[in-house]
Amino acid sequence: MSEDNDILNLQEAADYLGVSSKTFQRVLKDTDVPARKVGREWKFSRKALSEWIGRGHSRDFHDSEDEAAPGGVSPASEPPPRIRLKAQEFSAEED
Repeated sequence: MSEDNDILNLQEAADYLGVSSKTFQRVLKDTDVPARKVGREWKFSRKALSEWIGRGHSRDFHDSEDEAAPGGVSPASEPPPRIRLKAQEFSAEED
């Protein structure tokens, strides 16, 4: 992998994670995504994003479900952030 591809802008990071940029912006706002704002743009390390995903826990998903209103529906004012990712996109291989 070339060094040029190691730093991603917001759209590239969203594409890397397999989500829309709108979803990724919500996650960026609501969670502790490893990122740095340079000027007016957010920059992301491909390696840091991969490690961040690897540190996640399925318990986070279940805990957010426990906070939902009766019937398992979250209040419309604060939906929990969720990302659906494809496991095959995150391999531990390095070039």
